[in-house]
Amino acid sequence: MLAGCGLSDGPVSLLLDSGRYSAYHCNDLVTQLQNLRKREKDLRALMDKANESGSGVVIGALSYRSEYATVLGQEKIVQRTAAEKNCALVPTYQSDRTIR
Repeated sequence: MLAGCGLSDGPVSLLLDSGRYSAYHCNDLVTQLQNLRKREKDLRALMDKANESGSGVVIGALSYRSEYATVLGQEKIVQRTAAEKNCALVPTYQSDRTIR
């Protein structure tokens, strides 16, 4: 358990499958990262909303914190996988037609 504290990604990375995205193509990684960032934003908004109410800090932490940490960990794995595959995580337009 102490080994998890020394990792740069934190102890959450021990629970995530680092090979989960290894079969994804670059476009799939871009889409996955966009989805994860949207989920991160939604969870952050829910935690902020819970924090605005008096007793919401505990409820927000219990309800959303672990999922938020998981999403952040998954984002790091997607970014690492994209870097290993030399993928640009900025979506690029690709036509399904060739110019003749």
